[in-house]
Amino acid sequence: MAVAKEDMPGSPPIGVTSLARERKLVRKLDATLMPMVWLLYLVNYLDRNNIAQAKLDTFEKDLGLIGDNFNIAVSILNVGYMLMQLPSNMILTRVRPSLWISVWVCTWSCISASTAATHNFSGLIAVRFMLGIAEAPFFPGVYYLLSCWYTKKELALRIAVLYSGLVLATAFSGLLAAGIFSGLSGVHGLAGWRWLFLIEGGASFAFGLAGLFILPDFPASNTGAATWLLSEEERQLAIDRIACDQVSNQESNNSVWYGLKLAALDFRVWVFAFILCANHTAYGFNNFFPTIVNGFNLGSRTVTLLCTAPPYLVGAIISFLVAYSSDKVGERGYHISIPMGVAAIGFIINVSVSNVPAQYFSSFLYISGCFSANSIVYSWAATSVSQTPEKRACAGAIINLMGQLGNIWSPYFFSSQDAPRYIKAMILMIGFSIASMLGCFLMKWVLTRDNKRLLKEFEGSGRTPNLLTL
Repeated sequence: MAVAKEDMPGSPPIGVTSLARERKLVRKLDATLMPMVWLLYLVNYLDRNNIAQAKLDTFEKDLGLIGDNFNIAVSILNVGYMLMQLPSNMILTRVRPSLWISVWVCTWSCISASTAATHNFSGLIAVRFMLGIAEAPFFPGVYYLLSCWYTKKELALRIAVLYSGLVLATAFSGLLAAGIFSGLSGVHGLAGWRWLFLIEGGASFAFGLAGLFILPDFPASNTGAATWLLSEEERQLAIDRIACDQVSNQESNNSVWYGLKLAALDFRVWVFAFILCANHTAYGFNNFFPTIVNGFNLGSRTVTLLCTAPPYLVGAIISFLVAYSSDKVGERGYHISIPMGVAAIGFIINVSVSNVPAQYFSSFLYISGCFSANSIVYSWAATSVSQTPEKRACAGAIINLMGQLGNIWSPYFFSSQDAPRYIKAMILMIGFSIASMLGCFLMKWVLTRDNKRLLKEFEGSGRTPNLLTL
């Protein structure tokens, strides 16, 4: 008969052994899953946001854009994004994520590159709309996949790492555009902005192909990278630890439509959607930041593009620190509301002063505040509305879908007549930052009430429930 480990003289306690195995599993995930999804998210935002850099080239002139045509082109992507979001996440729980995500990455790469072939406003709108549809499955799909492999205490930092891909893409997009515009403009008769779309689209296609081989499927699946990355014992550990980490309100109905019903009827889902929508609206400056910096008259177009990078690089560092703190102390609400308060201060400074150094300094505040808060919203929602895997997937889609409303209407705040300071838009950004803070306070109150209910249900049972993170 085999002897249990805890009975073996000199062997480590079983809890220590289990913890060591769990750390080894997490290290493997951090070395494969996280770098892959981070790279894919980085190229996702390079493809999505290169239109902001193209605006500083001959983009508007070459396509004959007038009035609010550029704003419409920015906004229409999110209409396609919203239409595809929920259907994609309902399908996700029934397909292999490694295939589903990677195929869509390759698809959006081709669509983004085809922007280089457009010659008028209608062609641009068609490409941007289709780009939104193709990009929609990616982020909620990856966000759901991470929540299937990482526990609550691990998730906020990983979502922040993922989200840093967005922040760094926005920072480096200016640097890449500066190099491409200065080195390739006119080569083979193509404008610099056309080369920008072609090069970045080609790069993301290559990463999409790599994802087919590196991304895992779900812990219980016998497919994907987990089959060669993890042993059978490690895969079982991955299943067990996520099961043990779930809040103590789980249900066993695995119907996709039942999951959608649960998500749609959960008041908390809509509060999270409100918070995310307010956050997305507050960072509506993103597609106009190169134009804002251009208004500082710091020098040539290349200097302007280079100066767009530092606020985002600082924002990436702040995002890591906020997420680390959030995971360390097990708190979410204040880790969203305080950064959004900092963002509001940045917008107020921008509106209140005409001094260029002060305005540039304010951009560090509102960029760091908005982006560090956003990553925490996703991890907070993922662990708060998860009675079934299907509900978690549908809730994530609803939250992200409604959040896109902020990306649809915020470009219209930035009227070309208000450039480059966009005073009206900045005042609206202040309002939505405050709205996000109020939403966080409401959610903390709701979840505190739910935790009290859980504790009462388990009272006298001798068991301690897993509570919702506040």
